[in-house]
Amino acid sequence: MAAVLGLDISKAKLNAALRTDDGKVRRKVCRNNPTGFTELLAWVERYSTRPVHACLEATGTYGEGVALFLHDAGYVVSIVNPAAIRAYAGSQLKRAKTDEVDAVLIAHFAVTQRPPAWTPPAPAIRTLQALVRRLDALVEMHAQEANRLAAGVSIDEVRSSIEGVLTHLHGQIAHVRRLIQDHINRHPDLRQRRELLTSIPGIGEATAATLIAELFDKPYTNARQAAAFAGLVPRIQQSGQWRGRARLSKIGPARLRKALYFPAITALRCNPTIQATAARLRAAGKPPMVIIGAAMRRLIHLAFGVLKSRQVYEPQLARP
Repeated sequence: MAAVLGLDISKAKLNAALRTDDGKVRRKVCRNNPTGFTELLAWVERYSTRPVHACLEATGTYGEGVALFLHDAGYVVSIVNPAAIRAYAGSQLKRAKTDEVDAVLIAHFAVTQRPPAWTPPAPAIRTLQALVRRLDALVEMHAQEANRLAAGVSIDEVRSSIEGVLTHLHGQIAHVRRLIQDHINRHPDLRQRRELLTSIPGIGEATAATLIAELFDKPYTNARQAAAFAGLVPRIQQSGQWRGRARLSKIGPARLRKALYFPAITALRCNPTIQATAARLRAAGKPPMVIIGAAMRRLIHLAFGVLKSRQVYEPQLARP
């Protein structure tokens, strides 16, 4: 069995726990930067010459650098949902929670659960992800400042400051949108995906860019896998007082569900496939939010279909 490296990631440091094939666990702390990555690699190779399986939690951008570094060094890397690690810790009746304990726990999780290997996205997708996430952050900051201005500001200096920030953010939002558009235009495959996705009524260029960057960068075998990754499949409750109730699992990136909410509302007005789904659910007495959730999930199915077939959306070809 390969040696296993558990990594607990924070902004400034990496807590590592190396479980070798003889069952011993060694610990080390490194800085979360390229120098620390090189130090970590040298430390691992000092104690293990066998193939190493590295495992870490999905912690946003904090873990991307070391994951790419270890993958390029020939390691098998797994990036797992933090909820899975928390559930595993509960099953082991762990009471303490420190960085060192978490690193050892992640190593044991990798040994017992054998999480699948992670494949990093292509450079063009990584660039698109960074641009899309930057745009989301700018839009959120713009909304916060706009809300402050709308709440009423009695001090002229404060109002002038807010208006200046809004003007700057407006310019940056337009600039990043142009960067996203230019980046997709420079890559024929990305441009084709955008054209296929925007052929679906309800999906515009911004939503298409988010879907390409955040959802369809993974090798799904069917549309349900894509919907499950976005947290848009129902979770059936078959016990207790909520028996028979179904809710969205919401296990997955919240930014995807946020990106699909308003497109789903638009699709309910102009997409015949989504309208047929909504009519069936209304006839069954389903509430509005259930219908919107179903529309979001159906959009993912349609998006998977056009990307898989490489054909634009055709209402008569979409199954009801």
